Amino acid sequence: MSMIVGLTGGIASGKSTVSNMLKSLGITVIDADIEARQVVEPGEDAYNQIVQHFGNEILLDDGSINRKKLGEIIFNNEGERNVLNRIVHPAVRKRMLEKKETAINHGEMLVVLDIPLLFESELTGLVDKIILVYVDEDVQLERLMKRNQYSESEALARIRSQMPLKDKKQRSDFIIDNNGDIPQTEEQLMMILNQFGFVKEV
Repeated sequence: MSMIVGLTGGIASGKSTVSNMLKSLGITVIDADIEARQVVEPGEDAYNQIVQHFGNEILLDDGSINRKKLGEIIFNNEGERNVLNRIVHPAVRKRMLEKKETAINHGEMLVVLDIPLLFESELTGLVDKIILVYVDEDVQLERLMKRNQYSESEALARIRSQMPLKDKKQRSDFIIDNNGDIPQTEEQLMMILNQFGFVKEV
């Protein structure tokens, strides 16, 4: 019986770092962000719906979606953000479930669904256990400003478009505190995986 684990966090919480650690251990990680990028490629059904709603002004010269422009619209407008989510989320969910079934059919005992908006999108029913990558809000803000060269107000708008990490903490099965350094994060991850019965091959 395969165990399906949901990996989540918040923007700049370090979830991608943990995701990469899992991949390096040979564990299948199905990444919602990667799937979300692929479903909005030109020619895809979700792409056509987005252009129909938001108009051609959100497109780059090559016909692909201008993420920065679309981001500016949705991060400051909850109604438009909800429209985009209603288009993208079902398409992403379909692709992730197909990949999950493939992994299960290959006999993989542990499959990780990397979903940043696991709670916001009400996708907790897809997984057996939830791992949250947690950081304090001041650390999250500092890392996001540094990583993306955002002003404080730009960074806060993005953080506040998601459920607060402290609220996610109460709804998760396992917490990785990522306020420290990478070895500390890795140690916490290995302890959780050991509880799942995963043993690192030497």
